[in-house]
Amino acid sequence: MTRTPDQSAVPFSRVKVRTGALVFCGDDVALIRRDRAHSIHYTPPGGNVEDGEDLRQALRRELAEELDLDIDQADGGDLLWVVDQRVTRPGPTPPPRKIHLLYRLHITPDLRATLAERELDEQPDGSHEIGVVEWVDYRKATGLPIFPPIGTALAALAHPRAAVTDAALDAVTDENYTWV
Repeated sequence: MTRTPDQSAVPFSRVKVRTGALVFCGDDVALIRRDRAHSIHYTPPGGNVEDGEDLRQALRRELAEELDLDIDQADGGDLLWVVDQRVTRPGPTPPPRKIHLLYRLHITPDLRATLAERELDEQPDGSHEIGVVEWVDYRKATGLPIFPPIGTALAALAHPRAAVTDAALDAVTDENYTWV
């Protein structure tokens, strides 16, 4: 009798989708800084799409949770980049393959002044990790530890509303990224 492996135990056999946004206010973009014991990293605001949830609704929910932003008050909303993540990570469960959909929004300084300055990310044990919302000049993103690693592409934009010729950024794999 041949046994087939449990697909949930095979790395990258599950696929998760994450929606996120690069929220611009002039030349500044909102990133969430997470301070860990041995590292600091940044992420665009966003999160995983829930089962049965529409992509736009997931983006709306995540930006309301993390920034207190109503996306109807922002301009734009175009899909800017797609990142395919297949990275081994620490932990007891096999890592999923994750598709990051990064949208672009623009807000006014008046709206920015009303947004959240920190974000609470619920952990599996029920505790919360605090993220600090930082507004960073997008042209200086190259040197930041951003995940997914979009800093170089972000800094290369001619201006915050610049068109991109290819929405697919390089895949993030064990060959070009080490989980911290």
